[in-house]
Amino acid sequence: MAMRLGDLLVRQGVLTNEQRDEILNFQRTHKRPFGELAETLFGVSPEAVEQAWATQYAMLAEAVDPRGSDVESDALEVVSRRQAWQFKVLPLGLRAGEVRICTTQEHLARALRFVGWRVNVPCHFVLAQADHLGEALMRHYPITGFTADLVHARGLADPRAT
Repeated sequence: MAMRLGDLLVRQGVLTNEQRDEILNFQRTHKRPFGELAETLFGVSPEAVEQAWATQYAMLAEAVDPRGSDVESDALEVVSRRQAWQFKVLPLGLRAGEVRICTTQEHLARALRFVGWRVNVPCHFVLAQADHLGEALMRHYPITGFTADLVHARGLADPRAT
């Protein structure tokens, strides 16, 4: 069972137990998302809330090794090579009107924002280790000079730009 968002923020040292409880009490009458209330009431950064959310999601998400996954060619057409590397996403397959997309826990929040505006069908995320995703991206979306190590980077580091 996944930890609750408030408990994760306490574990990260972003909130105290008392602040978490105050948000929960406030939430009972105001029906707003916990993360939004943490930001508003206690100045918690959106990045801290995203990190806690990604940790929470990772506790529930399926872990895969995309290097050995059967990747459907139709799924690869959902994003361009550049987008796959920039947002650290690898579409694995299309089933029942849903795209199964692989990313890492570290890049989950950014990948979710990206597919929200780019992919016009529901998406289901699965998580992989960064080096495994990097190797799979090299295989399915090769770009000269791009290596698996780029998946460990936050943004798109284009080695050709140096």
